[in-house]
This record gives sequence, C-alpha cells and structure tokens, in this order.
Amino acid sequence: MADSASTTFQAKGLGVSLCGVNLDNPVIPASGTCGFGIELAEFYDINILGAISLKGTTREARFGNPTPRIAECEAGMINSVGLQNPGIDFVTGHEIPQLRRIYSKPVIANVSGFSVDEYVECCAKMAALEDVDIIEVNVSCPNVHNGGMAFGTSPRAAAEVTRAVKAVTGNKPVFIKLSPNVTDIVEIARSCEKAGADGLTLINTLLGMRIDTIRRKPVLANRMGGFSGRAVFPVALRMVYQVASACGIPVMGCGGIASASDVIEMMMAGATAVQVGAENLRNPYACKEIVEALPAEMERLGIGSLSEIIGAARKG
Repeated sequence: MADSASTTFQAKGLGVSLCGVNLDNPVIPASGTCGFGIELAEFYDINILGAISLKGTTREARFGNPTPRIAECEAGMINSVGLQNPGIDFVTGHEIPQLRRIYSKPVIANVSGFSVDEYVECCAKMAALEDVDIIEVNVSCPNVHNGGMAFGTSPRAAAEVTRAVKAVTGNKPVFIKLSPNVTDIVEIARSCEKAGADGLTLINTLLGMRIDTIRRKPVLANRMGGFSGRAVFPVALRMVYQVASACGIPVMGCGGIASASDVIEMMMAGATAVQVGAENLRNPYACKEIVEALPAEMERLGIGSLSEIIGAARKG
C-alpha cells in the first residue's frame, strides 16, 4: 500500500530532494508534534509522508518542565514542554528501530543540547545509524557554559555548534533549526552556512506568554513558552523568504502551516520542503490531508511540479 501511494504521488509531481535525500512529497511532521512517528501510525499509514522529523533528543533522558505546560491561544498555542525525551541511547536503540518496522521513508533525527560536547555526542550517534537520513540540530537550547544564552541567538555560537557537529556526521546532511527570537535571522543563517551546514530549518517557535486573569498569574508554570500555530505563518514565511534569498543551501519551512495552499506559498518563498507542527496537535490527520490535497491545489494553480516553484516569489 505504501509503495503504491508513493508511486502515485511521485507521478503527480510532488517529489522534492533535500541534499540528495529524495522525498515523495515535501510534507513533514515537525519535531515534537508526532513523538517518534509511531503515534501518528495509530491514525493512518505514515508512509504517505515525505519524511518524519523525530522528537528532539538530548544526551540524557529529560522529564521536561513542570506542568502546566500548554496554554491555548486564539490562533495557536504556547508550549513549555522542556524537551521531554528518553535520551539518545534509548532513541537510537529502541524508538528508531521500532519506527523502521512500519516506516520506509526518510527519517530526520532532531538533536538538542546544552553544550557543544552534548550536540557532538548526540549527532555522532545519530549519524552512525543507517536508519537516519538527515540530522536536524535545534540551536534554540540555552548554552549552560555561557550564561544560558541560546546557541541560536548568536552567530558565533550557532556557527560553533554547526562546525562541531559537521566534523562528526560524515556524509549525513545536517540542517540547523533556527530560532526566530533574534534581531537578524539572516546573519545567523549565513554563519551556519559558512560553518558547513547543509541546510536550514526555520522557524522554531516564537516566545510567548498567557496570563490567567482570575488567578492573576502566568498560565504556564515556566511563565513563558514557544508560540506556534496558524498565527505565526506570516512571520515564518517572511523569514524563509529572507534566508532563502541570502543563502545557497536548502531550507525546510516551518511555522503555522495548515493547508496545501500554505505549503505552496512556503515553497514559493524558497522552502524546498515544509514541516507541519501545531496543526498536528489540533488535527492528527493534518499531514495526510495536506498531502492528499496538494495535487488538486497544484492543478488549480497550473503547477506541474512542486520542485519548479521553489523560490518562485523571489524570481523575476
């Protein structure tokens, strides 16, 4: 069934390539919104997806932040989960092999860390797995050796992480996932590209907050968290456009994508593939529905192949 679906969608011009890794279509569940992929398999055949970006993984198992961790918003949500995960050894030894028993398409391993050494160790272990096709490095984590400033808010720190992980990942493509909580995301992106990044993922969540007006206290135990959902789409689109215009490496666009039309708009801004995040939490069938809707949306717009529209809004 999966192979038949793959052939059908390829024939409709949905296929794209990320650093030599071929995807049947550009739709990818974003890290943190589908666990390690198995969760979505309860709802549909996940082989319909272009790829899967796994839950962020750190060296040690993490329980995450105290509850409450989620705050609802008018057109999105704020989360402060705190990178809850079972640790790199359990993910490589259990979660990824379990996923591979039912999933045959590209796997993107998302890695987080609180020091350069932790990033290096986790990326090296992911790179050693044949079952991992792309490594995605989340540089939104606080650098514990530098006062807690997130790696992704400093061009120098982002480049340091990029250079260090590229030294241990061999031929595995490395995508750096960028934070939007910066003054100039293009400067960060260029620093990562110069340090050897094969690609970039953007954007991660915006920093947000909600207050319980009855209790007169922040809703989240951690006070602030990552704002995501449909409301952030224009910001994500703008940043993808800017970065894709300034850099020569592929971009995975992420942030507020909820429809086939959003996918095409994000690709016209310069994204080679897209990641669907918060919409998966609202509707677990979101990615499947988007993949299935793409051919009709392409026909409506006179698009023969998605690969032909990458960066179309930046041309002419």
